[in-house]
Amino acid sequence: MSDDLKEVSRRKLNFFQTMSAVLWSFVGLRRGADYRKDAERLNPVHVVIAGLIAAVVFVLVLLLIVRAVVSSAVS
Repeated sequence: MSDDLKEVSRRKLNFFQTMSAVLWSFVGLRRGADYRKDAERLNPVHVVIAGLIAAVVFVLVLLLIVRAVVSSAVS
């Protein structure tokens, strides 16, 4: 493992803080200073995992909403 990769994997934010940053990015409401601060401290592995989890949850919520709307329209 290279030294750069080892340094990046030892970043300071835990997974839940990373999840919070990813959720803010999904909404699109993030101050520039907070973004730069998070970019220095986020673990890239956590960002990828949190992004995948957020995307799956987003798609599932959309499917549930569509299913509820379609079933209420049919009845």
